[in-house]
Amino acid sequence: MNLRHFLTTQDWSRAELDALLAQAAAFKRARIGRQLEGKAIALLFFNSSMRTRTSFELGAHQLGGKAIVLAPGKDAWPIEFGDGTVMDGEAEEHIAEVARVLSRYVDLIGVRAFPKFRDWAVDREDAVIRAFARYATVPVINMETITHPCQELAHVMALSEHFGTTDLRGKKYVLTWTYHPKPLNTAVANSALLIATRYGMDVTLLCPTPEYVLDQRYMEASRRNAAENGGSLRVCHDIEEAYRGAHVVYAKSWGALPYFGRWEQEKPIRDAYRHFIVDEAKMALTDHAVFSHCLPLRRNVKATDAVMDSPACIAIDEAENRLHVQKAVMAALAEQGAGG
Repeated sequence: MNLRHFLTTQDWSRAELDALLAQAAAFKRARIGRQLEGKAIALLFFNSSMRTRTSFELGAHQLGGKAIVLAPGKDAWPIEFGDGTVMDGEAEEHIAEVARVLSRYVDLIGVRAFPKFRDWAVDREDAVIRAFARYATVPVINMETITHPCQELAHVMALSEHFGTTDLRGKKYVLTWTYHPKPLNTAVANSALLIATRYGMDVTLLCPTPEYVLDQRYMEASRRNAAENGGSLRVCHDIEEAYRGAHVVYAKSWGALPYFGRWEQEKPIRDAYRHFIVDEAKMALTDHAVFSHCLPLRRNVKATDAVMDSPACIAIDEAENRLHVQKAVMAALAEQGAGG
């Protein structure tokens, strides 16, 4: 039996994703289970977290398991990921040993590792989590790298709850870029495109200029998803056109990829588009759309207080659903019975 990981939703069939969502809904109704009884998950955070850490730790506990949290380079040794590297720098051990040793201790491994923001050609290879998956002998879960598959499931679960169905075909979905004073990771934006097209929605990527279009890997995968699932994908730079008639507005900020590693040059461009904030006037153009965001969100920068506090905002529901979908993922992977 081939070892199954949860690195991207693209590796899982639509039927499998639906099964995860159904299990997540069951966990939402009855939080306590025994699916991880006697099992443990190592959660490796190369970057900070609030919702992800809390929901994974709590989720493992609610299913009878144990979570061990590690921050390599802080409370654990720095790790080297390159092959053939002469390790005379800061790293004390190699991923080949780290992943295999952890696999002898635990039943699952979760990894959160953001891009370095210096060279997109390097960052897009997702080397950290790919190395864990290469060397680990237990399932590896993506807790956000250059995609965020757990957020995808929580997002589509919140939409399904709102619309009363998992059949989201025909819904007009707007993924809008928003301003942020810093260039941010494209992970959630990449994931939003992937999952919205996977569920057959008519997706509009709204961004200020072509420079803010996402990596072609995710654009092309999303176009294929749309073609296979009865949806569509288009890019738009006109705010009113994009918002008009929308059923879902999902906001995220990200840095322009052509300026990756040259952020001082990108900053004046980004600063010129503060008006992309999600506000009441824009939401009034929609067809009574729901609004959401992965959080954390800077109020009155990405979205106004009025939007965040309105009944249309389902961001808190989505955040809660992280707990339930991650329990479903852990339970499904733990069933494999893999161990080192």
